Amino acid sequence: MLQLIKLKKSGEQDLTLFWNDGVETKISFQRLRDECPCAECKGETVLFESTEPKKKSPETPGIYELRQVEVVGNYSIQPIWGDGHNSGLYSWEYLRKISTHSAKS
Repeated sequence: MLQLIKLKKSGEQDLTLFWNDGVETKISFQRLRDECPCAECKGETVLFESTEPKKKSPETPGIYELRQVEVVGNYSIQPIWGDGHNSGLYSWEYLRKISTHSAKS
């Protein structure tokens, strides 16, 4: 079972993620925010009703400012952004999929 064991800020705008299978991946704050899986950002359909994703402007103050990351249960993280957005839950599998492999040090 895939498990995130550690994450750390690397550089000014990136996170390095350490996985239980020995793989390290990286993701920029911008990609993390742009790939937010929440209904507000990606849209959703529930019983015949659809919610369209809201358009985000890169000029929105704080949109790519990562203020905090909380671990939710044993399956995901929840970033808290400078513009107040905090409804995205990134499962380990989704996070691994959207991050890029990095060379081990």
